[in-house]
Amino acid sequence: MATEEPSPPSSMESNKPGFPKQILANKLEDKHLCNCCQKLLRRPFQAQCGHRFCSYCFNRTVRDGPQKCSACIKEDIFEEPTSILKQGCAFPDNAARREVENLSVVCINEGCTWKGNIKEYELSHEGKCDYMIIPCPSCKEQIRFNEQERHNERECPERTLNCKYCKEPFHFKNIKAHDEICPKYPMICEGCAKKKIPREKYVDHIKFCSKFRTPCRFHVVGCDMSVSSFLISSDSVGAALELQLHSEKTKVAELGRRCTDLEVKAGMFENVVCVLNREVERFATTMEASNRQHRLDQDKIEALSNKVRQLERTMGLKDLTVAEMEGRLREISGTTFDGVFIWRISDFTKKRQDAIAGRAPAMFSPAFYTSKYGYKMCLRIYLNGDGTGRGSHLSLFFVVMRGLSDALLKWPFNQKVTLMLLDQSNREHIIDAFRPDVTSSSFQRPNMGICLPFCANCMRAIFYWPWC
Repeated sequence: MATEEPSPPSSMESNKPGFPKQILANKLEDKHLCNCCQKLLRRPFQAQCGHRFCSYCFNRTVRDGPQKCSACIKEDIFEEPTSILKQGCAFPDNAARREVENLSVVCINEGCTWKGNIKEYELSHEGKCDYMIIPCPSCKEQIRFNEQERHNERECPERTLNCKYCKEPFHFKNIKAHDEICPKYPMICEGCAKKKIPREKYVDHIKFCSKFRTPCRFHVVGCDMSVSSFLISSDSVGAALELQLHSEKTKVAELGRRCTDLEVKAGMFENVVCVLNREVERFATTMEASNRQHRLDQDKIEALSNKVRQLERTMGLKDLTVAEMEGRLREISGTTFDGVFIWRISDFTKKRQDAIAGRAPAMFSPAFYTSKYGYKMCLRIYLNGDGTGRGSHLSLFFVVMRGLSDALLKWPFNQKVTLMLLDQSNREHIIDAFRPDVTSSSFQRPNMGICLPFCANCMRAIFYWPWC
């Protein structure tokens, strides 16, 4: 079984848009077109919105940051964030790639009969067709690819040649100008008709040629005689001037050649500067997009931070509300409304040790009521005793508290109070009772949260049970 030829390397993926539609041999289908360049897909990528793009087109689109999908906008199906194109939101569509690579195509260059599929076209024919029309890089004339070598060697007016006499390079269009200054160009003596005299030696030849006639050196002042250069060669001043003139001409020719070289180099530098300017502009655009995205990210972070702080404040208030509600729930769960309250003190030993050490000498019971709208009361206990009973007795106070229904009740409080220390083995309970002294401020209507223990008759207000 024949193995499938490998696709071109990935380096081709990022520098070319799609294939031209004209090469397709069969009917064109829209699903094979890039939604950006509208050409046949090359290395197709599929975005999360479902549209396909060439790898080159997608990377060029998202190069400056996230962009809206133009195909979604055109089809009126735009939806954020699905229709936002950005790095990492698309994947290579290998199924579409194989489908496109197997499409039949023909070469569109006039005179070429090549046929195959897109994969073969890209691998072995694209950019290599002998009938492809390309511009000459020197003269910009349109020529065929297979005629490029002949054009460069024989036809291009901008081609570079080497002088067959002095071997120096020059442009073909400057051939006449070079012949006029070439130091080894063959000259013919007008006197003796000798041929192939190099230009650089021509002056020396005519100085000693007996047949060469030259104008009199005084022709500038009217002499029209021509004399043999051999006769005036002995004139040292004239010879020196001739040598100097020839030297100056040689220098001028050399300077002209150097100027030409400098012009070529200056053109090269201008091209380099243009390329660098484009790179700088592209980098500046990328930096501006990055800074813009950074500012957007900073704004989002600040907004999220404010939201977190607001949520923290809300959570704090909620925690306080929950704690308050839990306290109320505990109070309600232990509240009675029949005037009878049983107070079971848990972890008694530890709490008594705390009372002895002075860390928590007193404890208050939950509130209880004589009826639903009756008097509100609680108990206060000193596990290590209070006053004269400290260290030897347990002291218990009966406390009248301010309630919501106080305005409906009779004051002072005058109901009989019975206190009982329950024996959990149910053998012997300790019981005591008293009636309030209505003249005591302890049983008047409370103005604060609790009323002070009744202390007119101390032994009746505070009950002491000795520790056995």
